[in-house]
Amino acid sequence: MKLVTYSALPAGQPRPGILLDGKRIADIADFDSILAVIRGGPTALDRVKALSAKPGAVVALADVKLHAPIPRPSKNVFCVGWNYLPHFEEGAAKLQDNRELPKHPVFFSKATTTVNGPFDTVPFDASISTSLDWEVELGIVIGKTGKNISEADAMRHIFGYTVINDVSWRDLQRRHGGQWHKGKSLDGTCPMGPSIVTADSLDPTNLRVTCRVNGVVKQDSWTRHMYFKIPRLIAELSAGMTLEAGDIISSGTPEGVGFARTPPEFMKPGDLMETEIEGIGVLRNPIG
Repeated sequence: MKLVTYSALPAGQPRPGILLDGKRIADIADFDSILAVIRGGPTALDRVKALSAKPGAVVALADVKLHAPIPRPSKNVFCVGWNYLPHFEEGAAKLQDNRELPKHPVFFSKATTTVNGPFDTVPFDASISTSLDWEVELGIVIGKTGKNISEADAMRHIFGYTVINDVSWRDLQRRHGGQWHKGKSLDGTCPMGPSIVTADSLDPTNLRVTCRVNGVVKQDSWTRHMYFKIPRLIAELSAGMTLEAGDIISSGTPEGVGFARTPPEFMKPGDLMETEIEGIGVLRNPIG
């Protein structure tokens, strides 16, 4: 089942819905947001599933605007660095860094104000930076609150999956004492969506992940190449820290990022960034 947040054109209020067949959306009348569905637990999800089988009010996808499924998370988006070996290696080679493979996942975060819609413009401000890079990532949406979650239980805490691009400003990322937060947290630099696919509808272990800029493939890999698998990420992140229903984890990017290319490549106004994960959908974000 694919869940979306949508609004009627030209300027309706965002509403939660079910993407029925790629062409129609059924309104989820009993809830005011996807976040409310997630926090409602299994009972809420069962109600939504029943609505999926017998939808009430239905609108055409062509007549609405899609927003990020969770337009404003209650916390920063949790992110994972260096989680595909070829990406780790390309970064080390570019920076001439003799770093060792990490023994634990590298975590950072993106501010809530980074979250952007699946087809919205990623802002570009040349007075701040011009080194705008792409990073396709599988997003994991937590559905069950927990702390000190074991790897064995981790998958039971997942509500679903979405597409994320961890858009990064590379010079800012390295400017602040090695802390990545600022370079990852400018407004609008976390396009997300177009839907959340519920965990019972998708096997996340071997999905193709791709990113294209102006139609040219820049990244093309599979989630099976993750260095730290999803259960390990959840177990380590939740150690001593509560993960709550509705929290979002962006699980790392494969090789092919712009800064590691020779010469480096960065996006500019007028470019179109397309981010795709099979079984979930495609983001199409202009740069501007």
